[in-house]
Amino acid sequence: MNEPLVHRHWATLAAPKMAPVIGTSTVLILGRIWNANGAEHSAGNAALMVVLAAGAATAGAFAAAGHGGGDGVLAGTAFATSGALALAGVAGYADGWSLPILLWSVATAVAYGIAARYWRTDRRDAVAYERQTTVRREEHGHVERVEALRAGAQIEAARTGAAYAEQLATALITRATLPGYDPQAITRTGLPELPAVDITKEH
Repeated sequence: MNEPLVHRHWATLAAPKMAPVIGTSTVLILGRIWNANGAEHSAGNAALMVVLAAGAATAGAFAAAGHGGGDGVLAGTAFATSGALALAGVAGYADGWSLPILLWSVATAVAYGIAARYWRTDRRDAVAYERQTTVRREEHGHVERVEALRAGAQIEAARTGAAYAEQLATALITRATLPGYDPQAITRTGLPELPAVDITKEH
């Protein structure tokens, strides 16, 4: 049994690796656009982003500390939202690029650190799946080889029996044409038995 081979496009393979930097860069760009449209040095806008970031972080903490070990996906999403809001708030409030770029670098590094954990898990799962696929393929190949050998042995036994029967019939016909042939002698002595071939025995 052959497993289907799937070849993914290079863009599909590269997209997960680029997602963290694309996400943080998008937040930075939107924050600077917001800065250019009146958010610079706006205490009200800064306070709003602080409240939203703190709320998202609190939600992430509650999700992580929930019953049964918490919801890791929900907690990660909440913390990522909190970081994005904080970055957007700083990018919108600050009057220069130094602090926003610094926070963007930190946020990107943290995002890649978190993503690397999931990438390692995905790689382990992929390796385990490959091993299971290889084992299944080898097992199926072994079964097919055994069945082929068994079928070949049955066919060979049937051919041998047919050849023996044909030789015996030829010998009887030849013997009947010879002078002094006595058919009763064969009846008295009996014919040799053909080898028994039970084709259904192996099924």
